[in-house]
Amino acid sequence: MLARLMSDEFRLIHGDCLEVMRGMDGASVDAVVTSPPYNLGIRYRTFKDTSKRVDFLGWCREWASEVRRVLADDGSFFLNVGAAPANPLMPHQLLLALCDGDAPLFVLQNTFHWIKSISVETRDGGLVSAGHFKPINSKRYVNDCHEYVFHLTKTGAVELDRRAAGVPYVYKCNISRWGHTGGEDLRCRGNNWFIPYDTIQRRDKERPHPATFPVALVEQCVRIHGLGGETRLMDPFLGIGSSALAARRMEVKAFTGIELDEHYLEVARERLADAREKAAGDLFGGG
Repeated sequence: MLARLMSDEFRLIHGDCLEVMRGMDGASVDAVVTSPPYNLGIRYRTFKDTSKRVDFLGWCREWASEVRRVLADDGSFFLNVGAAPANPLMPHQLLLALCDGDAPLFVLQNTFHWIKSISVETRDGGLVSAGHFKPINSKRYVNDCHEYVFHLTKTGAVELDRRAAGVPYVYKCNISRWGHTGGEDLRCRGNNWFIPYDTIQRRDKERPHPATFPVALVEQCVRIHGLGGETRLMDPFLGIGSSALAARRMEVKAFTGIELDEHYLEVARERLADAREKAAGDLFGGG
């Protein structure tokens, strides 16, 4: 199975991301999209997500230093981080560890908000609720329906293809009104990305990892970075392979996924194989 899914350009690697990245060439990656352990006590199979905060942040600087080394000078590092209602500072503490102090590794160029669930009042007085709503039992906190995607770069000056992930204008008169549109019915989506999880029937079979992001989130990051199929993409915390699936769907030039847990990596391989079989079935009328 592994041999059929792997090539020099598409690699799924079992190992510690620090060790693997140290063996990679510098500036060999155009975009990194990843979601590391949050240090919020999430129950992973082989990783203890309860380190002391100072130790956790020190470890994050270690692997982020290698991300910086392998990232091209005009590359983008999309860092997905969530928080717990009782621990809201963690994403910001991680951001400061990477971007502040005497030796900052990155510049924060954009902050995107991954919206998982939202309710919007319509102009006719209706209410539309959409997305993935995870209830909590609390009299102190409201439900947390979003996570951060920090867009980090080496210089803070990396040009993006903002409209590659854009949306049509609601009022079409704006197409001619604004000179920057170039006559195209597409505007920047902005920094709020509504991307719900896919509906599943059984978590243990379809989403056996405790902290995943949707494939569409990775695709959005690749689009906005602007290289399309020429992107050399990496995810140092692959999990069950959402970024690998995005890489396959977008037919990027090269992909490297690294995962410490062999079980999660096997699930990622199976998801890739299933996606390829489905694509072949659709191509030849197999449904």
